[in-house]
Amino acid sequence: MNSSIMKTIRMLARRYPYKHAKRDAFRVLITTVLSQRTRDANTNKAAEQLFSMYQTPKQLSEAPLKRIEKLIRPSGFYRQKAKRIKKISKIICEKYNGRVPNDIEELVRLPGVGRKTAGCVVVFAFDKPAIPVDTHVHRISNRLGIVKTKTAGHTEQELMRLVPKRYWKSINTALVRHGQQVCKPRSPLCATCLLKKICSYASRQFRHR
Repeated sequence: MNSSIMKTIRMLARRYPYKHAKRDAFRVLITTVLSQRTRDANTNKAAEQLFSMYQTPKQLSEAPLKRIEKLIRPSGFYRQKAKRIKKISKIICEKYNGRVPNDIEELVRLPGVGRKTAGCVVVFAFDKPAIPVDTHVHRISNRLGIVKTKTAGHTEQELMRLVPKRYWKSINTALVRHGQQVCKPRSPLCATCLLKKICSYASRQFRHR
């Protein structure tokens, strides 16, 4: 493995350590579905409203669709998401005896569940190694020069190939937090970044000053 990439991964893992906190798998799954194409604040509000009324797959599978739509409206695309959430809940009840599967290949068979959502469930609910690639992870791993990819799917494949498995669980947390605090989409704080000496993006920024 490229030594600079390994150094970047280690520094990020130390700066933003992954600590598993036991979370309800169904809540992680539905919250991640709600997070699609919206901001964190909107996701949190929608999830809080939804789970204040319905906590289990059975309850949500039996809930009126219009009621679900109203509760999750802050998340955007609420009609489409409500249908998916109801279908997901019904499948979990009927096929998995009310338990969320802990396998990515099983999870992606659920409607509206892609590899990012499945990866989040596997990591944050079951503490199993996976690399959920959202917009933060895709953007920042390319900006740092860890990968050179065009799509989130390709980024996941490259990260799984390049990064030792012991770091997989920490990748999403580290890159998301780094993106929120330092490596922002616009005006990243390169001057104060711990990775500025080994980051390809930062080196270009300073070279042009």
